[in-house]
Amino acid sequence: MKNKDDKKKDLEQLKKTLAENKNIFVTNYEKMTVKQDFELRKTIRAAGGNYSVVKNNLADKASEGSSAHEVLGALKGMTSLAYTAKDPVALAKALQQYAKTNSQFTFKAGIVEGRVIDIKAISDLANMPPKEEIYAKLLYLINATSTRLVTSINGVGRNLAIVLDQGTKENKFKQ
Repeated sequence: MKNKDDKKKDLEQLKKTLAENKNIFVTNYEKMTVKQDFELRKTIRAAGGNYSVVKNNLADKASEGSSAHEVLGALKGMTSLAYTAKDPVALAKALQQYAKTNSQFTFKAGIVEGRVIDIKAISDLANMPPKEEIYAKLLYLINATSTRLVTSINGVGRNLAIVLDQGTKENKFKQ
């Protein structure tokens, strides 16, 4: 049994974690084996996240006054948090992939960039393309538009040159 000072330290640590990480996935880990838990932690670390098991009443107290209180205020059952300050898509993909192979692991809710999301939104987030792919598509669209503009501008000058050239060959334009 923890003493009062240890409980206060745990509360402060969880408050700090919630303040530093705006991307949090609340999960249920009931009936998972130690081996499955080890694999889950390994998967989360590979995705750039962290994982911790929390007591529901501690999560309730730590989230008071924050946007996370809507999700963490009324938890039931065994609860764990997977969180990151980096890319939420990578963590969501890793968690969803793990959930496909381990039916004991389920989502309860999530918070992405301070906004509460439901289980369907977590699935949608996990199905998004990676950030690098989105950047590549955006750069392609920007580049394609500028390439078409330059081609159009050059086309007007080229067409004018062709008309003038044909005119001089046919002697329609006399000097």
